[in-house]
Amino acid sequence: MANRQDKIGVVWDFNGTILDDVQIGLDAVNVLLERRSKPRIPDLASYKDVFGFPMREYYARVGFDFSRESFDDVAPEWLREYLLREKSAPLCPTVPEALDALRDAGIPQYLVSASEETMLLGQVERLGIGKYFEEVHGLDNIYADSKEALIRSFVARREGRTVFFGDTEHDAFCARSAGAEVILIAAGHQSERRLKLTNAPVVDRAIRAAKIIIGE
Repeated sequence: MANRQDKIGVVWDFNGTILDDVQIGLDAVNVLLERRSKPRIPDLASYKDVFGFPMREYYARVGFDFSRESFDDVAPEWLREYLLREKSAPLCPTVPEALDALRDAGIPQYLVSASEETMLLGQVERLGIGKYFEEVHGLDNIYADSKEALIRSFVARREGRTVFFGDTEHDAFCARSAGAEVILIAAGHQSERRLKLTNAPVVDRAIRAAKIIIGE
């Protein structure tokens, strides 16, 4: 897909692409649903079929009633439950191998996430992966509405081709909106079936995405 003359850069999404936090995301939202006497999302397969952006619409799909409470109250409540569990989340399968392979090939890597930036930087430090990234960018709020503006800004100021690694339909939308290419990894928050509907390349693990970029 690339050679060194392409000035190609890889932009990683974080949640569900680097950090394997799918189960804790499900557990956190189920705690909130139980508090409201709403049906739980029964399993990971069901979660991956309903999760999406914007987050407000996802919450509404799973049973939150925003005529009775504010999304601005629900979001921090979910975040508290998430942070109680977050430190147990590992890297997604083959992410270390993919990070190493891209670094060894001389391909610069970046991280752009819809997570709040201070929290994101703390997670990157905890995982010991900051050394791989030229830049790390997150949002200035906890509402995770969209990282489209971040990606647009990033792509607009770098030369060469940019390929985005993500795990959701929204990642494909944001990358394309910014004029970047995209490879989706079906190991995160949305099912392979949903990812394939974007008509983007879909792989089952991060190392396969890295090898496409390197040309192996």
